[in-house]
Amino acid sequence: MPRTFTVSRSILVQAPPQAVYEEISRPARMGRWSPENLGATLRGADRAAHVGMVFDGHNKRGAVRWTTRCTVTAADPGNRFAFRVHAIGLKRPRLRAPIATWEYRLEEAGSGNAGGATRVTETWTDDRRSWPDSVAGAFDRIATRGHTFADFQVGNIDRTLRNLKRDLEDRRGA
Repeated sequence: MPRTFTVSRSILVQAPPQAVYEEISRPARMGRWSPENLGATLRGADRAAHVGMVFDGHNKRGAVRWTTRCTVTAADPGNRFAFRVHAIGLKRPRLRAPIATWEYRLEEAGSGNAGGATRVTETWTDDRRSWPDSVAGAFDRIATRGHTFADFQVGNIDRTLRNLKRDLEDRRGA
């Protein structure tokens, strides 16, 4: 079976696109929503991202912890935020290689409650294109306890989006 390189999921959030962007474009805050990410260490102050900004993401799956080095590739307020993961390691990201790209697209979806609604689409792209499918498949099943990364990420994305929706709507009283 051919490998799936990209998965996307969407959710409707009762908040305007700019308010959603202000949250998701701060990598240090991602740990509030993600089932694996614990937040990020930024070079400088915790502020909205800009293209070229580098950060280290801290992650956990079960008892295993790791750190990734990421670079922001898109920072279009109210519309799109994306970053690529290009290094990984246990305590420090030492192994450099294309790993994945994460993207968040925001689309205004009507007036809704509390000043607007946004369709948030989160996309994960597997950047390990040079890996043979059989090697990637074996690695994925070990790292995810039996799944491909594409299947595994669908669950992670769904949980992240549900948590983001709940957090933003609870704070806005939607």
